[in-house]
Amino acid sequence: MAAALAAGKSVVTGGALATDYWATEVALIIDPARLKVILPTSLETYAAHYGRRAAEGVISAQQAEGLIRQLEAVAQAGGLVEHPERPQIVNVTTYYLRNQDVVDAADELLAFQVNASAGTQDTVDKARVKGIPVAIFTFEAASDLWP
Repeated sequence: MAAALAAGKSVVTGGALATDYWATEVALIIDPARLKVILPTSLETYAAHYGRRAAEGVISAQQAEGLIRQLEAVAQAGGLVEHPERPQIVNVTTYYLRNQDVVDAADELLAFQVNASAGTQDTVDKARVKGIPVAIFTFEAASDLWP
């Protein structure tokens, strides 16, 4: 990530935990002006969704709070893309719309597919349809390792 930014490239992420979180963090430190984070909904809806996921025990409260703080920092830097015009629910449909937005903004895709993520695969498939270069790195990881 740092090398890509140093080479003058920009970073587009989907505002999620794990790889998106780390890529966003690096870009915020190195060059926030070349960072775009695309959400599937408004930030308010997205934050509420992650708060619910923490309350359900799917992720930790620390993960949810850290992600939302990070997204607020991206908004302050001018790199947050929200979609208040879409249905204000975070589900597979809105995530996959967001994936298309990420691909539309990209000229290549580095995909870090953790635990055979269907969402990452959707993004890879969309990038291949667009005809942009795709590199996939696959991993198996426990969710408690994610920020």
